[in-house]
Amino acid sequence: MTGFTSYMDIALEEARAAGLRGEVPVGAVLVGPHGVVARAGNRVRELHDPTAHAEMLVIRAACKVLQNERLGGYDLYVTLEPCPMCAAAIAGARVARLYYGASDPKSGGVEVGARVFSHAQCHHVPEVYDGIAAEDSTAMLRDFFAKRRDG
Repeated sequence: MTGFTSYMDIALEEARAAGLRGEVPVGAVLVGPHGVVARAGNRVRELHDPTAHAEMLVIRAACKVLQNERLGGYDLYVTLEPCPMCAAAIAGARVARLYYGASDPKSGGVEVGARVFSHAQCHHVPEVYDGIAAEDSTAMLRDFFAKRRDG
């Protein structure tokens, strides 16, 4: 990938902020030709909304900013493998490329579990790149859940 610039550092910032709010530390950022369009961290507890995952919030915000329900040509960076709900939203929004950090063997929807993009009913499949800053993402999640168990 010549000229590739990763925006995972911004997603990691959002994940850290989510963790400080008591949310599961997952962050996401959507970028396009002119840079960052939207960024967010999980807000499930804060908003009392089970759909307020970082990816969903970023997709909603970006669609509003761009005044379009389609995000073709845009890249989504997420610190954790998207769950099936988020993977379906990514496909529905026609996101061009998905970059994620940590794999999610328990609730993933891309490489494990539901594998949303491999279903015939999935009308759009983004390019998927995994393992981007996976160690940082995994460590943040591990530390968060360890503190919750110990605290």
